[in-house]
Amino acid sequence: MGNRLSKIATRTGDDGTTGLGDGRRVSKDDARIAAIGDIDELNSTLGVLLCEPMPTDVRDALTRIQNDLFDLGGELSIPGHAMIEEAHLAQLDGWLAEYNATLPPLKEFILPGGSRAAAVTHVARTVCRRAERAIVALGRVESAAVNDAPRRYVNRLSDLLFVLARVMNRVDGGTDVLWKREHNPRD
Repeated sequence: MGNRLSKIATRTGDDGTTGLGDGRRVSKDDARIAAIGDIDELNSTLGVLLCEPMPTDVRDALTRIQNDLFDLGGELSIPGHAMIEEAHLAQLDGWLAEYNATLPPLKEFILPGGSRAAAVTHVARTVCRRAERAIVALGRVESAAVNDAPRRYVNRLSDLLFVLARVMNRVDGGTDVLWKREHNPRD
């Protein structure tokens, strides 16, 4: 990185543009910048989640995911460049299988909530879904310059975050918050 981040206030974006990793300048509302921004927001949300108490193995997985998301943002910033690989997807699949095996089967829909850590995990899941939509939209605009792996990664990550929210609710002995289909508005 060297001197790469030595000057934060460059003022080069004052005109409403920002630089991509390949040196091109694009509008700050460009589809690519929207996708990068959503990935950045997801990474920041995971940073908030990591302030919560959680098992060490979950903390380690989320920290690894933060690093992967930084790479994913880098990949999106350089059209045609690839950083997310099948090994990243396999790691998510492994965590999904591992953590899902510890949970009881779902028989009802669940509501976001329960413990604070579970609620923040659900927020991260929804930000992840938005990032996925942004990557899909970018692929529609620039299909030749967007790899499949980032889209697949965030799709699997949102599933993992759903599972981890359920895990977080059990960390302190809680359970899922179940949706009640037949609910009386006067209750």
